[in-house]
Amino acid sequence: MLWYSYYQILPKTQRYSLGQKIDILFVEIIEIIAAAGFLTRQEKLPYVRKAIQKLDTLKILLMILWEIKSLDNKKYSAISVPLNEIGKMLGGWNGQLSKQNSP
Repeated sequence: MLWYSYYQILPKTQRYSLGQKIDILFVEIIEIIAAAGFLTRQEKLPYVRKAIQKLDTLKILLMILWEIKSLDNKKYSAISVPLNEIGKMLGGWNGQLSKQNSP
């Protein structure tokens, strides 16, 4: 919801390029995490890793928006903090699954 409020106020040149890609990545990450929740332990690991990869891409694109001044410091910080927390959770999930799936 936070991203959606920022997405609507982005300049048109960024809204329909970087903004749209970020929007798509948010949805893809949600889809991947939701799918992983219903899989067996052995099947979850690739999904969790894909979610981490997409989250990292999302963070980079948000940083680009911030660097080109399409997002101010306050908005960038407000959205980065929860994304970093999600990254920590996914990293912990990845570590736990890696330990459980190792021989």
